[in-house]
Amino acid sequence: MTYVIASACIDVMDQSCIEVCPVDCIFFEDKDRMCYIEPAACTDCGVCEPACPVGAIYPDTTLPRDVSNFTQINALWFSDKDAAREEVDAAIDGDANIT
Repeated sequence: MTYVIASACIDVMDQSCIEVCPVDCIFFEDKDRMCYIEPAACTDCGVCEPACPVGAIYPDTTLPRDVSNFTQINALWFSDKDAAREEVDAAIDGDANIT
């Protein structure tokens, strides 16, 4: 299991989750519209979930169906940042390719 940041983070990026993460597995860059959790580094401690003021963080096992594509989007950011950013834009526009 890992935690996933979903669409509620888009254009908010409060970053409280980054401050509390004990393993520093939450990232973003200036070009990003949201933060991303590195699945391979996440230890499933769950500290980030209550720290998020917009409720954007979920365990991957309880991620709501309407944002389930964010499991792949979070992972994609660590291999192809530009592709992940395109998927975030598409998710907001209602035309996401990752399912």
